[in-house]
Amino acid sequence: MNLPDYNFLSAPLWLVTILHVVTLTLHFLAMNFVVGGVIILLFGRFSEKWNHPTVGGIIKQLPNAMAATITLGVAPLLFVQLVYADQVYSASIVSAWFWLMIALAAIIVYYFLYASSFAVVSGGRRLGTYLTVALIGLLYISLVYSSVFSLAEHPELYLSLYAGNQSGLVLNTDFGSYLFRWLHMLLGALTVGGFFVALLGRDDQQAYGTGKTFYLWGMAAAMVLGLIYLFTLGDYILPLMRSPAVWVLVVAIVLSLLSLHFVFKKRFVWSGLMLAVSLLGMVFVRHTLRLLLLEGKFDPAAIAVRPQWSVFVVFLICFLLAIALVWYMLKLFFGGRGQPV
Repeated sequence: MNLPDYNFLSAPLWLVTILHVVTLTLHFLAMNFVVGGVIILLFGRFSEKWNHPTVGGIIKQLPNAMAATITLGVAPLLFVQLVYADQVYSASIVSAWFWLMIALAAIIVYYFLYASSFAVVSGGRRLGTYLTVALIGLLYISLVYSSVFSLAEHPELYLSLYAGNQSGLVLNTDFGSYLFRWLHMLLGALTVGGFFVALLGRDDQQAYGTGKTFYLWGMAAAMVLGLIYLFTLGDYILPLMRSPAVWVLVVAIVLSLLSLHFVFKKRFVWSGLMLAVSLLGMVFVRHTLRLLLLEGKFDPAAIAVRPQWSVFVVFLICFLLAIALVWYMLKLFFGGRGQPV
């Protein structure tokens, strides 16, 4: 009996790539609100912190944002595994136990974010402890993801690691390939979190000032770490600089700086749009870098394409309806406050 061949793409590579980049950007926006928001709540300056109305309002939104983070993370994970199935699967096998514990860590984070939202109502007791535990879980998830997906881009490394240790308790030993990228992403989350704190606290001068401060310094630190990460690429710097991705990177940086200007002007719609497009550009640059790292080892364009348009039409309809629904809910939530956006 001949087994069916599943080694094909159910849509053209360009469409899969666009959907992956767009959905991953949306996932990052939600995830950055959670991670950056928790960090700012823990370390930001607020008078009577756990009784501060803006702090309480943000904490109550964290479970919803975590749900959005998980939901929006499914599609990009499926898209990347659709194209890079062998690489991601192999890397996740090397770090199997760390990978499997992501689900447990997400459940724990979810629980403590809900506990935090309930604690706000009961007077703020143990809020700091709940948010700290949630932050530890979020850091664990982000570090394992960075380790595994970076390892997936180095087939020779995961082959040697698996040959030497098959326990599933091995993280990517090439720390230079993902440590600075991980720190860069955390600072990016702090930047996006600062934007949302400033947005949600725009009627409160202290909350707005705290969000604005984290937005400014988070962006500056993220740019420094991004530059350091760029220099860790070694021989891949020149190919990246010669690719169209370098112009996308320049535009993304310019938009980030412009978004900062509009945050200081409290023009949040323009700032948010620029921030989202900037993040989209960063995701595209990261995708280009993945292609460069795998050049000569794996070519996605060589995968056979057998379109299954009915499935993609259903996905696109549901995706567009979901975006429209989320936009409508956000419009209801932020509408009627009488402040310039």
